[in-house]
Amino acid sequence: MSESPYLNYKKYGQKGRVIVILHGLFGMLDNWNTLAKRLSEDFQVYIVDQRNHGKSFHSDEMSYDLMSEDLLNFLDLHDLRKINLVGHSMGGKVAMNFALKHPKYIERLIVVDIAPIVYAPAHQLIFSALGSVDFTQNPTRSDIASKMSEKISQPAVIQFLMKNLARNKDRQLEWKMNWRVIQKNYDAMNQWEMKDQPFGGEVLFVKGERSNYIQKKDYSIILDYFPKANIVTIEKAGHWVHAEQPALLLDVISQFIC
Repeated sequence: MSESPYLNYKKYGQKGRVIVILHGLFGMLDNWNTLAKRLSEDFQVYIVDQRNHGKSFHSDEMSYDLMSEDLLNFLDLHDLRKINLVGHSMGGKVAMNFALKHPKYIERLIVVDIAPIVYAPAHQLIFSALGSVDFTQNPTRSDIASKMSEKISQPAVIQFLMKNLARNKDRQLEWKMNWRVIQKNYDAMNQWEMKDQPFGGEVLFVKGERSNYIQKKDYSIILDYFPKANIVTIEKAGHWVHAEQPALLLDVISQFIC
């Protein structure tokens, strides 16, 4: 895997305001390809692999502060200012951290299905499934799916995780993401310890109707950090709003930025 300190990214579109999109835990920039292409009709869109995910660099260290600094370095490298920052789940926490620390870089902030709160651990079975695959046996994709189904009952989750498979230089499958380091730092990823001044800019929180990641009891906390925040609900969507209701999310993002 890449040892470069730079984040892997794709850019779509050559005109209009800049949008930068950060994926969630176990995800990668490709999860947002379809939406980014649609947004690029009116905006310049950057989708980014965060550290230990996708094709970005692997590191033994992982925290929201570090990923926020990764984003700062990325924006400076590409001379980007006054961006519209979109973050989903883990990416949403990175986006919130960044906006609170570096508000001058942000035009508008969109946080998809996550709140600035502490979450209980909820991914133990996924870590167990990832670790159950023995790549020394040179398994096929079908073998891997079958093995993971012993731990995970939802086919959609298995298919989502299997997008992380890639072939190494020996043409054997392996996980692109650095899941063992993610697991080591997982407790920290569930935390929220920001104590900065509130972000005074325009903010949109997008909740999936069928998701419990943002609850009504969280609204007051959201407004403490983001006093201008609006909270909208996408119907018939769970936590993966961009995969389950892409057209509705596209409309929400476009209207908020325009």
